[in-house]
Amino acid sequence: MLNGKSVLVTGGTGSFGKAFIRDTLSRFPKIKRLVVFSRDELKQFEMSEEISASDYPSIRYFLGDIRDKARLRRAFEGVDIIIHAAALKQVPAAEYNPTEFIRTNIIGAENIIEASIDAGVEKVIALSTDKAAAPINLYGATKLCSDKLFVAANNYKGSRELKLSIVRYGNVFASRGSVIPIFVEKAKSGALNITHEEMTRFNILLSEAVDMVYWSIENSMGGEIFVPKIPSYSIMDVAEAIGPSCKKNIIGIRPGEKLHEEMITVSDSFTTYDLGDYYAILQTNDHRNVDHFKKKFNAQKVEYGFSYNSESNTDRLSIEDIRKIIKDNLKEDFKPY
Repeated sequence: MLNGKSVLVTGGTGSFGKAFIRDTLSRFPKIKRLVVFSRDELKQFEMSEEISASDYPSIRYFLGDIRDKARLRRAFEGVDIIIHAAALKQVPAAEYNPTEFIRTNIIGAENIIEASIDAGVEKVIALSTDKAAAPINLYGATKLCSDKLFVAANNYKGSRELKLSIVRYGNVFASRGSVIPIFVEKAKSGALNITHEEMTRFNILLSEAVDMVYWSIENSMGGEIFVPKIPSYSIMDVAEAIGPSCKKNIIGIRPGEKLHEEMITVSDSFTTYDLGDYYAILQTNDHRNVDHFKKKFNAQKVEYGFSYNSESNTDRLSIEDIRKIIKDNLKEDFKPY
C-alpha cells in the first residue's frame, strides 16, 4: 500500500507519529520517502538518534510549524499521502489559551488543506478526537472546525485526485498526558486524584490507532469521518485496577471536561453507516460513498437516534482487563499498589 509512496506525518514526533513511523518502516520497507514534520528540534534530534537515516534511507526530518503555509508547501512537494497528527490537545490549556489552539488546530488545518491542493497530494488522513462530537470545550470545538474543513475541502478541490478523510477515536492508552500512566506514577504516593466518580472514557491502543489509519488510507473515498468500535472504561475501575489500596480523592471536573465522551451523536445518525469494525459518518446525500461502502463492506445505516458514547457503550473494560492492558502495553512488571 505504501511501498513506492512518499508519506509525510505532521506531529511526527508525538506518541502517534513515532508509533506510525516505526510501524511503517517495518511494514513497508520499499516506501520511497517518509517525512517527520514537526516544530520541536530537540524531539526531532532525539528521534533521529533512534530512527536514523543511515539505518532507514527513506526517513526525512523536516522542521516546521503547520501555522506556516509556505513551509508546508515546501514540505509537501512530491508527497503522495499526508497523515495529519499535529495539534494542541490539552483541554484545560485550551480553556486558558484559546487563541493558540485556534491558530494551530483550525488555521493549521486550513493551511494543510491549501498546501495539499497546491502540491498535488493524493490523500490526507486527519486525526480527530471524541471531543469533537458535540463539543463543550475549546479543544473539541477547534477539532470539530478542523473536521469540517477537511470534509468540505473535498467539495472545492476541483478536478484534483485529492481525497481528504477524518479518523476520530477516543483516549489513546499510555499516550503523553493520558490518565493511566499518570495514575501508575501517582499510585506510588498512596493517593489518586479523581475528577468525578462516574466518569467514563473510550480507550484505544496506540497499535489500534495506527492500524486504523492504515485501513483509512486503503479504504477512504474522501469526506468520511471514520470511528472505531472500541471499549470504554470507568475512571473508578482504572483507579481500582492501579491502586486498590490508594486513597481516592474526588477533586471535581476540570475546566472544559465532560463526564462521558461521545464519538457519534444522535444528529450524526442520519448519515452514519456500520462497516463492521468501524462506523463511517458520511456527508449528506453522499450517494457515491454510500454505494461504495455498501458494495465493499455490506454497510448498514444505523437507526435514527443511535449514538455512540462511553457511558452506554456495551463493550466495557473490567478491572482485570485494565491490569492486563497495562502489563502488556506499559509495564510488564506492573503490580497494583
